Amino acid sequence: MALKTTPEAPLPVGEVSRLIGGWIDRLGAVWVEGQITQLSRRPGAGVVFLTLRDPSYDISVSVTCYRQVFDAVADVVGEGARVLVLAKPEWYAPRGQLSLRAAEIRPVGVGELLARLEQLKKALVAEGLFAPERKKRLPFLPQLIGLVCGRASAAERDVLENARHRWPAVRFEVRNVPVQGVHAVPQVVQAVRELDAIEDVDVIIVARGGGSVEDLLPFSDEQLVRAVAGCRTPVVSAIGHEPDTPLLDLVADLRASTPTDAAKKVVPDVGEELARVRMLRDRARRCAHALLDREERGLAHALARPVMEDPHRMVDERADQVASLAERGRRTLGHLLDRADSELAHTHARVVALSPAATLKRGYAVLQRADGHAVRDPREVSPGEALRARVADGEFKVKVGE
Repeated sequence: MALKTTPEAPLPVGEVSRLIGGWIDRLGAVWVEGQITQLSRRPGAGVVFLTLRDPSYDISVSVTCYRQVFDAVADVVGEGARVLVLAKPEWYAPRGQLSLRAAEIRPVGVGELLARLEQLKKALVAEGLFAPERKKRLPFLPQLIGLVCGRASAAERDVLENARHRWPAVRFEVRNVPVQGVHAVPQVVQAVRELDAIEDVDVIIVARGGGSVEDLLPFSDEQLVRAVAGCRTPVVSAIGHEPDTPLLDLVADLRASTPTDAAKKVVPDVGEELARVRMLRDRARRCAHALLDREERGLAHALARPVMEDPHRMVDERADQVASLAERGRRTLGHLLDRADSELAHTHARVVALSPAATLKRGYAVLQRADGHAVRDPREVSPGEALRARVADGEFKVKVGE
């Protein structure tokens, strides 16, 4: 229940500390897992002091226990060991300090660690963090490589020397961090994020030499796995040796068996690339020569044809045929014109022979009434009616008699 205080009626520090201690005393014992970072065993002292740290976060808590509690595991537990502690929270009021009073300490075995890693692996697989479609392609020739490794380590030397031997112009942005122990995870995560934020970094290599299962545990930490999964820059995992498979290998875009193998997979070999360029250049030259030779042969074959040797030969061969066809056309047209002329003359003769003028020339006459109609029947006229008679050379008037 919240206390009611005012600037006029504040609580003394001692009272606040006492109240906090009262609340903490109500808490029961809990099992806590962590890594021992500091261990103090003074000769003759009945109490052992140690610091328990969370390997994934920068959080520590002080632990005290009676000497007989720690002596039970003293042969297998030391600084850096992961342990399970059954402890009850305690509040030291004079200093305002929280600590744990341990009643039992158990070392965390390798088998138990591996079982937890397997459970974490299944959970991350279910989220799709290891899916192949999430993998990013590495650049062919990275200009700047980010390297996360231990300070002055063999892994750093192997990556730098092999990469520069293969491609002397390659550049590195190195982050030296602890690669084992309680400080490894947060500092490796921070280094990876710093390199991922640099625009010029084309690929990140996280490298470490071999070690025991406990030594490689930081590279199976969930926080590191998620940090690598969220990187925009391709990440290469080069942890341990070939049999070692931390979870970082599964989430990384490329797994290298060793730091040396990482340098070979990330950086191309300048000698091999020059040889490949020469090979491609020779192949292109051969293809071009083959194409030219084929076209030259085709051109020579075309020039060897008779029509190409004497282009006018075809015209000359067709000249007589053209002349013959022209003469034939003229004769045919002449015959047609003669026939048409004869038919026209015959038609003209028939027309002339059948025309009214020819009839009149033979002595016939045409009688027409005053209205111009020809008289064809004597009953069409009446006595004394004036008619007009048309003959071949003219016309004259006649009168009908009785």
